[in-house]
Amino acid sequence: MKERARPPADITPFEFFTRWAPEQVAADEERRGRIGEAEATLEFEVTGDGGGFYTVRMERGAVRGAEGPAEQADLRVRVDLATWRELNAGTLSAPEALLRRRLHFHGNWLLAIKLHLILG
Repeated sequence: MKERARPPADITPFEFFTRWAPEQVAADEERRGRIGEAEATLEFEVTGDGGGFYTVRMERGAVRGAEGPAEQADLRVRVDLATWRELNAGTLSAPEALLRRRLHFHGNWLLAIKLHLILG
């Protein structure tokens, strides 16, 4: 697996979920293949100043993102803005964030385990 692209350090959650992540998946055949025919709705709550709710829909090898909470989500992820930035930068791993209780999942844990393989 090739090293994943890192978003710009100053990217906002809005830009990341609605533009950057969907574009990265669309441009990466390997990631699209990981999604395959899977269909799932994920809700991300980024807490703190500049955060918000974002819905990511995966289906047929594509990812779409939108601002706002999901009506029904297969997986809900809650993270504070500082932790979200550290995860994006690669200075903190998801398992470490979970152990430190800085990252919270509710819903499909199998999807949570695969999340980094999809969004990156």
